[in-house]
Amino acid sequence: METLIPVINRLQEVFLTVGAEVIQLPQIVVVGSQSSGKSSVLESLVGRDFLPRGSGIVTRRPLVLQLVNVPSLEERRKQDNGIKAEEWGTFLHCKNQILTDFNEIRKEIEDETDRNTDNKGISPEPIYLKIYSPNVLSLTLVDLPGITKVPVGDQPEDIETQVQEMILSYISNPNSLILCVSPANSDLATSDALKLAREVDPDGHRTLVVVSKLDLMDAGTDALEVLLGRVIPVRLGIIGVVNRSQHDLNTQKSLTDSCKDEQAFLQRHYPSLASRCGSRYLARTLSRLLMHHIRDCLPELKTRVTVLAAQYQSRLNSYGQPVEDHSATLLQIVTKFATDYCSTIEGTARHIQTSELCGGARICYIFHETFGRTLQSIDPLGGLTELDILTAIRNATGPRPALFVPEISFELLVKRQIKRLEEPSMRCVELVHEELQRIIQHCSAYSTQELLRFPKLHDSIVEVVTSLLRKRLPITNEMVHNLVAIELAYINTKHPDFTDAAQVSASVNSQQAEAGDGGMRWKNEKMPSEERGPVPGFGSPTKAVNLLDTAVPISRKLSTREQRDCEVIQRLINCYFLIVRKSIQDSVPKTVMHFLVNFVKENLQSELVGQLYKQRLLQELLIESQETAQQRTEVAQMLEALKKASNIISEIRETHLW
Repeated sequence: METLIPVINRLQEVFLTVGAEVIQLPQIVVVGSQSSGKSSVLESLVGRDFLPRGSGIVTRRPLVLQLVNVPSLEERRKQDNGIKAEEWGTFLHCKNQILTDFNEIRKEIEDETDRNTDNKGISPEPIYLKIYSPNVLSLTLVDLPGITKVPVGDQPEDIETQVQEMILSYISNPNSLILCVSPANSDLATSDALKLAREVDPDGHRTLVVVSKLDLMDAGTDALEVLLGRVIPVRLGIIGVVNRSQHDLNTQKSLTDSCKDEQAFLQRHYPSLASRCGSRYLARTLSRLLMHHIRDCLPELKTRVTVLAAQYQSRLNSYGQPVEDHSATLLQIVTKFATDYCSTIEGTARHIQTSELCGGARICYIFHETFGRTLQSIDPLGGLTELDILTAIRNATGPRPALFVPEISFELLVKRQIKRLEEPSMRCVELVHEELQRIIQHCSAYSTQELLRFPKLHDSIVEVVTSLLRKRLPITNEMVHNLVAIELAYINTKHPDFTDAAQVSASVNSQQAEAGDGGMRWKNEKMPSEERGPVPGFGSPTKAVNLLDTAVPISRKLSTREQRDCEVIQRLINCYFLIVRKSIQDSVPKTVMHFLVNFVKENLQSELVGQLYKQRLLQELLIESQETAQQRTEVAQMLEALKKASNIISEIRETHLW
């Protein structure tokens, strides 16, 4: 199991190169308030002074500290190992630079912190430090800025919020262990570090508490109840330590001597707990907890890496490879788009929408629902009053009274009604044209990534298809207009489905006879002028008037003959209009399909190739977008990191886990 921590360290190094946050690696996160003794606890684990010290927030960036146990210098000399130092450190940002002076390590931490932070502000960008020593146990720790309440000096006003958000971003990782450092001379129940830990780990499965500064408690008091877990129980335990005092730091007291004094203090004041407290016990406990935690997390981590590798491989495949053969690539993309466009019309596309009708299904809906219902809703006699019919009859007879209903009046009126079919027919063409435009966007949205890689080619394809549709629209409109014009050009009263006028007239006469208003009374009918009295100027004693100034009555009671004539015309118009409407309802969709939809389907690919497959355009059209190129690079790097991680995890034998 000792090999597990180096494995996690290697995984951390792999994912650092891509800045990956998708993999949550096991690690120990050190949390505490300002001046809680965090730095002293970490230095006691390392056995060397290497952390910056001072007032206020000294740690202003996360410090990822990897401790690596190595053989002693004597043993390495026997193996002829290259580094001639007992202990040394390396920074990730200082490639191949080995620091054997821990004062230089402290200075580099301070300098690197200042490079990325302004004044006394903090930065979430971590510093990665690896320390090699025969005196350490292999561990991975993250030292975070201390929790503060009040901004000091040049610190930003929201420094407390910034620090808390940074801490929560690390301890929210379910694979992290939380090391809460709280001084013994303050109430553990009010510990800010423990409060934050409980927000993300309410059951305490991942939390370990270190009570520091045991030697600074008031005289007559001790931390025995706290260390035994009777004040606040902590599942992973509570460990007490004694930090070096400021006097020890000023006199440069060694950590070895400090550890001896710590053990002596614990034996005097906490003899029953001396073996379960102190910096050495803390180091062993942390190493043991981390190894067991890694063992528990490793199966899930392995699965996660495998799943992500498959996902990123799929993403990388979707971005395609850099273009080598421009001609072949262009033809492939154009053919694919044309095929997708036609498939969407035919209903055989791979990406079928379930939220709304699209493509051929919507065109079918336009033909048979929208257009069909609109035609069915048109009243054959709509907008045609009885007075209009009478006026047309009289205008068709001229100065002579008519014995029969004139045919010209029927033609005049039925053409007026047939003309009403043109507007919905033209609207049908417009709706289909709009849907063909929408299919372009649909194919673009669900098209292959190859097309999305080249924005200029994409825009050019859209422009060519739009232009083709724009050219076909007036042709289709003209043909649909001609359909109505054809019907208006010749009123075929000999149409097989058209009822003969004589039959209609006989039917009307029969119905009126049954109603007691037979044709024999027609001779006795009086003209409307007789019923109203003499017309002024014709034998009337009244003053003569200009007849052209007399208003035509808008409505009046019709005579029996007028009623008969109107009904005959109405029936004839109704019958013939239904014949024409049926014809238009059938012929308009066929016309639109032939002149617009099918023409576009059959000529789309040849139009695209003819317009775009030109040598002078190939290089320009196949310029890849910067965003796609960057995404491909990032995905490739991430995939490479995941493959390395998978190989590292695979090196661990099952026997090492138990």
